[in-house]
Amino acid sequence: MFPPIAAAAAAFAFPALMLVAAAKDATSFTIPNRISVALLGLFPLAAFAAGLPLETMAVHLAVGFAGLVAGMVMFSLRWVGGGDAKLFAAAALWLGWPAVMTFVLAAAVAGGALAMALLTARSTLVRPIMLMGPSWVARLAEPGESVPYGVAIAAGALWALQASPFAAVLARAGGL
Repeated sequence: MFPPIAAAAAAFAFPALMLVAAAKDATSFTIPNRISVALLGLFPLAAFAAGLPLETMAVHLAVGFAGLVAGMVMFSLRWVGGGDAKLFAAAALWLGWPAVMTFVLAAAVAGGALAMALLTARSTLVRPIMLMGPSWVARLAEPGESVPYGVAIAAGALWALQASPFAAVLARAGGL
């Protein structure tokens, strides 16, 4: 059995990496593969540290695989970028069943809110103000620019985290 601090540290990796992915996507319109790879690699450690049964880990793997397939479909339809698809799958892996349903809904709602915010930022009234900010803010306000959907994926994942098996580990550590 892992010490509680090790379980908490492993579980904290998920929200931390999701926040890094969101920030990176918002500022550069890319999500580095190393973030999704780190999430994939840290999952077994976090799952064992949290004391998840092997059957539960298998369900998480199946949900992650379904998330990968869904991400590939969304990518092929040009709804999301490749980094978004991989981040979506990694989040699904960590969240498992049934938290993935909350994740999908929350990410969709966050995506809609993000789209509305970007439409506002790209409007003729707000865009001149946005252009006075840092270059990454100006890029967000650029008409025709893509949407950093990793922000919505991260928001949905963080919302759904409370319904995942890792919520109890984080609660014991004072994180939720």
